[in-house]
Amino acid sequence: MSSLFSNKVVAVTGAGSGIGRAIALGLARDGATVHLADRDAAALTQTAELIRAEDGRVFTTELDVASELQVVGWIEQIGSTSGCLHAAFNNAGITGPAKRIEDYALEDFQRVIAVNLQSVFLGMKYQIPLIKRSGGGSIVNTASVAALTGPGGMSAYAASKHGVQGLTRVVAMENAAHGIRVNAIAPGWGTVRNFVSEAMMMERRIITWPLRRNFWISFS
Repeated sequence: MSSLFSNKVVAVTGAGSGIGRAIALGLARDGATVHLADRDAAALTQTAELIRAEDGRVFTTELDVASELQVVGWIEQIGSTSGCLHAAFNNAGITGPAKRIEDYALEDFQRVIAVNLQSVFLGMKYQIPLIKRSGGGSIVNTASVAALTGPGGMSAYAASKHGVQGLTRVVAMENAAHGIRVNAIAPGWGTVRNFVSEAMMMERRIITWPLRRNFWISFS
């Protein structure tokens, strides 16, 4: 294993699969002690087993990232177990249903906002004091290419990811003087190529074009 993150403690949400699992594995391979959270206990256990198979240091917590009480408990657990926190990757998220806004149920909208945006707010709210006490560090939040566009049928998801982008900017400004870097990543279609069909990818691309035609023929 590498020593790039030797003696560093990192928290990762949405670590049971996809980007979260890949980041958790990479951090552990680079020497970090990783504290992983996910609602899917079985998937979280699988991630932990992969890390332990390579002699990595890992702790897991089944967590609803939208619950303030649970997030507080998780961060306190990190502090009591590892004594510090140097970085966090707030990655947990859901897409929600694909529906036009007039057909979108309020409870579905609120759930997507809670999981994708409220969770990032709660994560940073309680991670930052521990990172400050640890001498500074870094926070990375998962936004999306949807934070840069307006994909049709994904009003809640797009709104939540725009929110993550804005929240990240604000918190970065507030904490630069405290030695805490705060950034967001915006994964696009290439990131999910292994998880969805080509037909679904094309459908998602098309609904981002209001006139349903390719931009390169719209100048004629």
